Amino acid sequence: MSARDTQLQLDRFLVCGLGSLGQHCVAALKEFGVSVIVIEQVQPHNWEISDLPNLWEDLILGDCRQNSILERAKIRRCRAALIVTSNEQVNAETALAIRQLNPRTRLVVRSAKENLNQLLSEQLGNFLAFDPIQLPASAFAFAALGSETLCFFKLDGQWLQVLKRQISSSDRWCNVRLLHELGSRQRQVLYHTHYPGSLPRTFHDWEPNELLQAEDTLVYLETAEQLFFSPAQTLPSRQLKRTEWQKNILRFPKRFRGQLSKFWQLSFQQRVRRVALLCGITVSILLLMGTALFELYYPGMTFLAAFTATVILLLGGYGDLFGNLEQIGVIPWWLQLFSLGLSLAGTAFVGVLYALLTEALLSSKFQFIKRRPPIPQQAHVVIIGFGRVGQRIARLLQEFKQALVGITFNPDFEQTNMLDIPLIFGNLKEALAKANLSTAKSVVIVTDDEVLNLEAALMARAINPDSHLVIRTSSQRLSEHLSQLLPKAQVLGTHAVVAEAFATAAFGEKVIALFRFNNQTILVTEYQIESEDTLNGLLLSEVAYGYGVVPILYQKPPNSSILMPLGDIRLAAGDRLVVLATIDGLQRIERGTIDTSAKHWRVRVERALSSEAIFEGANAIARITGCSLGEARELMNHLPRTLPIMLYKHQAQRLIRELNRLLVKASLISGGDR
Repeated sequence: MSARDTQLQLDRFLVCGLGSLGQHCVAALKEFGVSVIVIEQVQPHNWEISDLPNLWEDLILGDCRQNSILERAKIRRCRAALIVTSNEQVNAETALAIRQLNPRTRLVVRSAKENLNQLLSEQLGNFLAFDPIQLPASAFAFAALGSETLCFFKLDGQWLQVLKRQISSSDRWCNVRLLHELGSRQRQVLYHTHYPGSLPRTFHDWEPNELLQAEDTLVYLETAEQLFFSPAQTLPSRQLKRTEWQKNILRFPKRFRGQLSKFWQLSFQQRVRRVALLCGITVSILLLMGTALFELYYPGMTFLAAFTATVILLLGGYGDLFGNLEQIGVIPWWLQLFSLGLSLAGTAFVGVLYALLTEALLSSKFQFIKRRPPIPQQAHVVIIGFGRVGQRIARLLQEFKQALVGITFNPDFEQTNMLDIPLIFGNLKEALAKANLSTAKSVVIVTDDEVLNLEAALMARAINPDSHLVIRTSSQRLSEHLSQLLPKAQVLGTHAVVAEAFATAAFGEKVIALFRFNNQTILVTEYQIESEDTLNGLLLSEVAYGYGVVPILYQKPPNSSILMPLGDIRLAAGDRLVVLATIDGLQRIERGTIDTSAKHWRVRVERALSSEAIFEGANAIARITGCSLGEARELMNHLPRTLPIMLYKHQAQRLIRELNRLLVKASLISGGDR
């Protein structure tokens, strides 16, 4: 995070593995303007990023676990190593080897082994591991919500949410609230525009004194009392407007259908026992009926003989009992017909019992597919591709109480330990028809096959052009083409998103959460301020407007943390700061390239209405601008005066509002005016 390392020799960054993720990590690191060295076993033939060979300082072919290869990669000069091969064993061994050679190198490892990651972090230190599946899954889940919520994350026990809100004429804020009035300890404005579908790409690009109007688009961060959505939010409004008498009429049949469905579901889950029980009961009834009839018709026949005759018939022995033509003539026709029925029924039911018993003996792990909930009829999310990414997305969406249906094309799909959601198998066309795609709220396409994702995306858009379409890609070129072909869809390049998190972590920062918005990745990043940091000594307002980030939490240990801190806090070594930032903002912080071009506004202080206003006004000027208290008092004692310090516009407008509240008249002027 520092502009210059305290150890000048730590001026290189190492990337181990040049797969798709590794290539994007190289590109992300290069955007920070650092020197990158790459290790790969075999020279790749195809590049996902066309000019990638021009982005690194050196490419070393060999095994990244070998000390000799690491020495050639100048590991002793590497500030961080991004170990992102597809083999987790190789990644772990490489991390151990690097730590032996350089105890100061920061290790950022690709790994899904949570327990192992924790153990390695404790033993190696300066170690961070990411699961490339888990990181982008949250971005897919939030994109699939198709609602106002863009992201959810937790800071120090408090849930926060990023919301996008379209202001309507009936909105309680419309034509009533100025933008700066929305800011508080619970809320922070991020973006605002008067033009639907066109948002600025940078934070703070909005006018604090503007009045919110109908058709405005507002994006803001605020605290959330609970994580979960109400199930009612996914239901059509007409279903929520039933009258009481309609509900009373429907209550009994619904209760009856519910009990019946519960009974059927339980019996279906125990299909073997149910079939065996039904067959056993039927055979027992037939056995009792046959025994009783034979004993009644032949008074001299014992119970045991009648029972045996019935058993013989049930086992298909009709010919054994009635093979003699002379005997057939003396037996009533109805008893012969009943005996024939016993043989036929016995053959069928006893055969089923034999089949079930044989199956149980041949397979000790005989399983039946679990009956799943019915497929939703409308306002649901369809997840196409139910691998690790799809399952992770489903778990997240279940936390938001979203109606789901999954589609998988894997014939060997594991049925155990699965989420309790509807699941469809089959080819794409049939599966989409079964999934009620035409009434779905969102479609998330996350298979491992890029061509299949493209086909599914085009079919989904044709069937339901109003749904929220979210597409997973790994190729940068395909992402660009799809974004042009389907401009309303959200195309997320998985490795590109993850690489930004890896690159950020390489500089020693902690990535808490990330989400995609306005075609860029927004990262929730935590900083621990050190004496050599580019943030040390700055006011939060200078951090926000100079680097283009949004401070959302500040803490000076051991004091408790502050959410939505004011801009007049000055950072010092040991402080903790959490910001919302794009990758561009993080790059500027790393380089220390604070933007002073927008710092060209002055505040003209006209007069103070009382001696108390002079005293408090000086305090406010010193606190908000960062000037000395002596300079502020000197200015307030010789009014009217123009503050000599250049300020950012938001910073200057906040100072004017604070001075006016203290009965000090002030106005905003451009930097060139006097």
